[in-house]
Amino acid sequence: MTTGGRTTTRRHPALPIGLFVAVGLAGLAMAIPAITGWDVHVRYFPPLHAEWDPRFGPGTLPAVLVAALASWWAVPLAQRLGWWPLLGAAYVAGLAWMFSLAFVDGADGIGEILQDEYEYLRTARTVTDFPQVLSEFISRIPYDDLPDDIPKANWPVHIAGHPPGALGFFVVLARLGLGGGFAAGVVVTLLAASTAVAVLITLRLLGAEEVGRRAAPFLVFGPAAIWQCVSADAMFAAFAAWGIAALAASAVALRGWHIAAWGVLAGLLLGYCVMLSYGLPLLGLLAVAILVVARRWQPLPWAVLAALAVVLAFAAYGFHWWDALPVLRERYWDGVASNRPPSYWMWGNFSALAFAAGPMLGAGLAALFVPSAADNPDRAQLRVVRWLVGATIAIVVAADLSQMSRAEVERIWLPFVPWLLVSCALLPASWRRAGVVVQVVLALLVQHLLFTGW
Repeated sequence: MTTGGRTTTRRHPALPIGLFVAVGLAGLAMAIPAITGWDVHVRYFPPLHAEWDPRFGPGTLPAVLVAALASWWAVPLAQRLGWWPLLGAAYVAGLAWMFSLAFVDGADGIGEILQDEYEYLRTARTVTDFPQVLSEFISRIPYDDLPDDIPKANWPVHIAGHPPGALGFFVVLARLGLGGGFAAGVVVTLLAASTAVAVLITLRLLGAEEVGRRAAPFLVFGPAAIWQCVSADAMFAAFAAWGIAALAASAVALRGWHIAAWGVLAGLLLGYCVMLSYGLPLLGLLAVAILVVARRWQPLPWAVLAALAVVLAFAAYGFHWWDALPVLRERYWDGVASNRPPSYWMWGNFSALAFAAGPMLGAGLAALFVPSAADNPDRAQLRVVRWLVGATIAIVVAADLSQMSRAEVERIWLPFVPWLLVSCALLPASWRRAGVVVQVVLALLVQHLLFTGW
């Protein structure tokens, strides 16, 4: 049905269904353990690793103000601004949103979590010989109960659960004098805010600028910002997004040396992602989607060789990724994973994702699968959305089926969230404007009612 040349939501029955599914899935994941007493072994408020903690703080008023401005201006400004001003606005607005939410808990909202005993900073500040760390890294992954004063006790949870590139990043920060919790949190946030910019650049390189403009408000404003200030996974997401952007630049380059240079940069960034998280090699599916969309395969050998160089450089100092993964898997199952029931987490993970990405992801995915359900961009740009979002859906499903991420995916899947949210570009303008309101309201509620712990 159309009115005055504008498409109404009556033509889009799939959109409310998708939104209802996302909200319903999140609601069920909260309600079932609460009603039945089912212990799914996550801290207090499944499907999130969180606890009930209603509060206000210094960041409350700024966060509400940013949310109000985003609700009113984000969608129209994304259409009106020039391209470079849009990128700048996306970065600055993202920083304002992340910092204001984090400061609901004051300065501790940025600096406290990264200094937790399970995180990287405490260990990073003690590292004086990183090559030596690499040589003994795998031997310290297995779970044991050795006291902390024994030199080769097992690594803390997050260090053991990731390749050493993650620890190495914080070692570099410590060497630069940025090893305090607040300083490291600021660095992570500065990187995290660039993720949306990298996704927008990727879309434009692939000829989908209009898609980028439509998706921009959802890439910048949403619940994921809660975890981006306090989680190393937000840093992983930034490296991943810029690696994909570099690959897109290589795929559309006109000169051979540009193809090689951008391809090598993409390989170095994505290769380092392999050293950041055992789940990030799945980004290979998204990388292939980029090359399919661009219809160019020349970047592939450059990117693959550069990525292998990163992995082999770590191997030369004693860390063999392929040997570490089975050791990590054993530790994971010796720990909390064995207590987390798959009958809940096989679908509860997607509920946590609905919190992190926001319920409008459901409407966006519905628009993706039902082409008549939205005011779509042209066919070429629609193809870009389908390939990128489709590849990311496959990544998330594979990650879930791997059983290596039972719970806590609201932070673990941060590298995948922005690529899924590209689907929101397929929503009609009225849905996009209302959708930003839904996203920011959920973020405000989660941050003010729950202490998420990441």
